Amino acid sequence: MPRGSALSQSLIDTAHALADAARAETLAHFRNPGLDAANKAAAGFDPVTEGDRAAEAAMRAILAERRPGDGVFGEEYGITRGSSGLTWVLDPIDGTRGFLSGTPTWGVLIAACEGTRPVYGIIDQPFIGERFEGGLGVARYRGPQGEAPLRSRQGVALKDAILFSTFPEIGTAQEAARFREVSARARLTRFGMDCYAYGLLALGHVDLVIEAGLQRYDIAGPIAVIEAAGGIVTDWQGGPADEGGRILAAGSPELHAEALALLSGTAAEGAA
Repeated sequence: MPRGSALSQSLIDTAHALADAARAETLAHFRNPGLDAANKAAAGFDPVTEGDRAAEAAMRAILAERRPGDGVFGEEYGITRGSSGLTWVLDPIDGTRGFLSGTPTWGVLIAACEGTRPVYGIIDQPFIGERFEGGLGVARYRGPQGEAPLRSRQGVALKDAILFSTFPEIGTAQEAARFREVSARARLTRFGMDCYAYGLLALGHVDLVIEAGLQRYDIAGPIAVIEAAGGIVTDWQGGPADEGGRILAAGSPELHAEALALLSGTAAEGAA
């Protein structure tokens, strides 16, 4: 798909219209005493609320009007095939557990993808009023304190790095052990921020985000934002992370390589 300036601006304008619509729908339900959640999981707890469904429905309505030829892949309503070669990947509320709990660390994730590859993305936090966007020549933050370019932190070694993950219980027992190897060498490890941690990485406040078990809609938007900010996102073997799975996001290629050696097991093999 050619990406001329007019087409790029059209995609960016559409993405912001989606984010604005999702803001309105999610805030209508956030911290509502009557808010309830259904459980999508056969085992455990994977909540979905009316805020999730309403936000995705609103974004899909805009796409049907503005870009009817594009595909859509959303967490709540699945896949709608398109003919243009472009697919919008939508997570109407990333961090529904936080949303349900009243914490402001959830977000709306939007990505425009060519095939599976994100070319532009938004991480939006409606309650705080923060928006991180990246791709198509843009790397920008907008929030209550104004506007700033996104730039991930460079020149940070693992021993000085700030590491985030959503859950302390990361993946399988083996995956958790690999994560702990990285965490033990990092300066600081924090948990529970969902997609907001990826925004902080792009803004230069966090150095690493490591997770397992992600879906495509969990990571497509953050990939575009972080790469536009100068960071790198792969799976735990250094391959593409476009489809989700085990995710390693780093502010710089050097820090990524240091963490990747531990996650992939090559550091231990080299030392043996």
